[in-house]
Amino acid sequence: MVVCCGRWQREEPEVQLSRTEPRPFSAPQQPTGRASKMTQISIPSPADFHVHLRQGQMATLVTPHVRKGGFSLAYIMPNLKPPVTTTAQALAYRAELEAIDPTVDYLMTLYLSPDLTPEEIVKAKEAGIVGVKSYPRGVTTNSDGGIESYEMYYPVFEAMQRVNMVLNLHGEVPSDAKTNTHILNAEPKFLTHLHSLHKAFPRLRIVLEHATTRAAVEAVKTCGPTVACTITAHHLELTVDDWAGQSFNFCKPVAKFPDDREALREVIREGHPRFFLGSDSAPHPVHSKSTSTPIQGCAAGIYTSPILLPLVAHFLESFDALDKLEGFVSTFGRRFYHRELTVENTHHVVMQKIGAHVVEEKYGADENSVVPFWAGKEISWQIVPN
Repeated sequence: MVVCCGRWQREEPEVQLSRTEPRPFSAPQQPTGRASKMTQISIPSPADFHVHLRQGQMATLVTPHVRKGGFSLAYIMPNLKPPVTTTAQALAYRAELEAIDPTVDYLMTLYLSPDLTPEEIVKAKEAGIVGVKSYPRGVTTNSDGGIESYEMYYPVFEAMQRVNMVLNLHGEVPSDAKTNTHILNAEPKFLTHLHSLHKAFPRLRIVLEHATTRAAVEAVKTCGPTVACTITAHHLELTVDDWAGQSFNFCKPVAKFPDDREALREVIREGHPRFFLGSDSAPHPVHSKSTSTPIQGCAAGIYTSPILLPLVAHFLESFDALDKLEGFVSTFGRRFYHRELTVENTHHVVMQKIGAHVVEEKYGADENSVVPFWAGKEISWQIVPN
């Protein structure tokens, strides 16, 4: 027996990610037809709890796509250049986004860095900032200023726990040849940090972002009600074979193996209330996605915002979980973030299944144009204009 996240658990063998000895997995469950007979769905105020809106011309292009994709709430990531590390920066950034599209509720975050203090946490809470995002150093876009050790931030986490802010974790450790750590096992190797943080701060709300492995799903399930997990749309479809050689499917964390994808689908079919949508929609100029050099790889990120709600419905229907759509894209995340709906702030987004719709090849016409996920492919659901 071992203690995991503050409770006793039966000890399980370590999950190994191996190409030569893959974990056995069941074939994806086939749709039974229970949910696939739906032709119209009404979802109350969908919320995306992980989105990148960038800055400058890129922000001007992509910010309206939050609403275009069916969403009225967006949880904004702080990894800009320079990163958003103070309350003043976060408020200024929110004002910029509201000037572009004032119809979306932007929930702002700070970037965890050595300059962040408990006093700044209190100030941020009073100003309406919702969370703090942790990026391990160098594992994803604009994470060069990320953390190397969590212990030095314990006073910050204690302050966050006291004022009821959320800690958002990019759940990977940096690659290290000495410990055989790489992009395929970086997430499972991070999970000990999740358990340690939850044990040290049991009342701190923690979100493990964009889970990609069965190990991550199981880890979050063993934790208490203050630990939740976001799942992207694209990780419900992709596996390692889809991004190997295809730069437009490359993101961090990378998509893993079929059994890992099935674990994400299973927990959605289950309707687990601590697993909800965080798209990690991450726009990059087309030239940075489509090209690489011997010394510079392509950008990591997949862009889903303009098609997000129809895309999620399309995927959930494919694995017999369309009846779980409302919880996954609205109810569960809002409840965890204390953004429950009321009569006054609820509007319904209606989608219809009215024939195949081909996703646009790109958005924008200049050097900042972006290619969306699923470009040129068909989606069976469309948002009905108000």
